Amino acid sequence: MKQTNTRVVLDHRPVGEATPDCFSIEVVELGELDADHVRVAVEFISVDAGTRTMLRGEGFHQQVGIGQVIHAGGVGRVVESTADGWNVGDAVRGRLGAQTIATVSPKSIEKIDGTLLPPGAGAAGRADGSRGSLSAHLGILGASTGVTAWIGVRRVARPKPGDVFVVSAAAGAVGGVAGQIAKRDGARVIGIAGGQTKVAYLTGTLGFDAAIDYKNENVNERLRALAPDGINIFYDNVGGPILDAALDNLALRARVVICGAVSQYDDMDNVTGPSLYLRLAERQACMEGFAYFHFPESIAEASAELAGWLADGSIVLAEEILEGIERYPEALQFMFNGGNVGKLLVTVA
Repeated sequence: MKQTNTRVVLDHRPVGEATPDCFSIEVVELGELDADHVRVAVEFISVDAGTRTMLRGEGFHQQVGIGQVIHAGGVGRVVESTADGWNVGDAVRGRLGAQTIATVSPKSIEKIDGTLLPPGAGAAGRADGSRGSLSAHLGILGASTGVTAWIGVRRVARPKPGDVFVVSAAAGAVGGVAGQIAKRDGARVIGIAGGQTKVAYLTGTLGFDAAIDYKNENVNERLRALAPDGINIFYDNVGGPILDAALDNLALRARVVICGAVSQYDDMDNVTGPSLYLRLAERQACMEGFAYFHFPESIAEASAELAGWLADGSIVLAEEILEGIERYPEALQFMFNGGNVGKLLVTVA
């Protein structure tokens, strides 16, 4: 019997929200494996806000063509190989795409530790209490998640003990890890998230000092109350009005770190910039954007330190998992509707 691959492809470009009807689910037969290639049975697919910016047809990130598999990071195990040094059973991570079987060059993947972590270590939040290192390689150890958070805090924000560190989308994957790292570095951490469940997650599970529910509270007023002397560092994943509220509450010589702007991704042709950017001049503050790949020299150090924290359980990250490749379009919409807590994944195997 021929082996098949089930894949999520872009049917048409979204106008506004990327709804599930923008995608198609295809089942295709797999042919003979080319020389120097591997086939990977995908186990987990990362659902990332940045994927929305790849569906436009043009932009900073690599774009998805009509009829092409959606770009997505994934982890899985090699099931067939014609490449030296790559064996059946090897656990790997890379840009595997939103599909069940990825046929790739070894240049596009890397080997990872495929062993289970001990109970109590690794990603928090599994319903069955299990801890698996493959999903952790997309979460705390993932380039677009934990490594991004580490570089944003350690290389860009650089908090000092006593700094007031505010992070938006704090109950998401990057924001949650960034806030925990800043807390380790001695900052007073305030998270901004939507809904009481997320607020409780920030102050209870992640140990933030305070949290603001932007859906039910006035963010500007709450920032004034929680940070009466101003914000020293604002780590932004959202943009829009929340960025303006933070700018309005900056301390002298504050730093604003632009990691993402999820509120803008549905209409990148009409991005709403901050109306209060003059606060930067008034407070002698600075604003700096980054992506993890701007700091290639720091990736190994970030990965090693994150792995240590994962192993000893001193940093945690909830996982929200939707089962089945056909649920990937739903998962992407779920993320942009603010539904997930922690790292959002689709499981295949």
